[in-house]
Amino acid sequence: MSAPAAPGVYAELDDLVRLRYRARGYSFLPRQPVHSVLAGRHASRLRGRGLNFEEIRHYLPGDDIRTMDWRVTARTREPHVRVYTEERDRPTLMLVDQRQSMFFGSKRAMKSVVAAEVAALAAWRVLRVGDRIGAVVFDDREVVELRPHRSQRQVMRILDVVVEKNHALRTDAGRQPNPAMLNRALEHASRLATHDHLVLLVTDAAGADEESGRLVTLLAAHNDVLVAFVYDPLEAALPDAGRLVMCEGERQLEVDTSPPSLRDRYQSDFAQRRAAMSDLARQRQIPVLPLDTASDVTVQLRDLLGKRLSPRSATPAGRG
Repeated sequence: MSAPAAPGVYAELDDLVRLRYRARGYSFLPRQPVHSVLAGRHASRLRGRGLNFEEIRHYLPGDDIRTMDWRVTARTREPHVRVYTEERDRPTLMLVDQRQSMFFGSKRAMKSVVAAEVAALAAWRVLRVGDRIGAVVFDDREVVELRPHRSQRQVMRILDVVVEKNHALRTDAGRQPNPAMLNRALEHASRLATHDHLVLLVTDAAGADEESGRLVTLLAAHNDVLVAFVYDPLEAALPDAGRLVMCEGERQLEVDTSPPSLRDRYQSDFAQRRAAMSDLARQRQIPVLPLDTASDVTVQLRDLLGKRLSPRSATPAGRG
């Protein structure tokens, strides 16, 4: 029988379930506190049968037939629907990265655990406000789709898959990183989120390339896209600590961190990855939430998306 893993190495289902009581104090909706990273975003074009007319556009598969504009359809001989602004019943699709590149952490938790916590907090929050939640969970071998539904059972399905993928993470010789899986996951998401979704990508952006940019652009054309960029402080700045023993599963590697050239290359690689993500987001007006492995994820989300709760409102009985 193997020894239990240290805290933060693997995500535990019970811990992810308990996060439902902390999923308050932040929102993914367009209207935000002034200090939120989402503040100032234009109102999302959420299609539905609301009160405020916004536009007429071509019919897309899945549109409610009751929104059909028959006069425009007859005049153009192509189906058109009327679009209204609506805040509720917006499905959320999460892309949760559980690849080998995520199985790293030098502080509180592995990046893969942080991604699992973000997914749990987002899922419980979306369910709390009454919207549908779905997920695309991927590792280096496969992509698992869970189409959006509105139920606690759906959240548990998502968390079960995330935990299963998380606990399968190893760094033995038989498991090779597959950076291309990021684009495969984005392809799955583009088929599921045709329009009117909030797409939350939780990843360290390993393997992001021009094709990733094309796929994200496709998603952002008819959806709101939000990126949770997960990183470890050691990736951002490798310290001059002499010889360090780094562990990856059962493997150990002794690294001399003294040479400045090594630290410069390490920092440059991370800076390029983060810059590529920032450029991608800036060009497409996609907010990026930088989330590190050293701090509590709930606190980070509240700082970025909402506000800190007082001790009284932070209790499980509080309303978020």
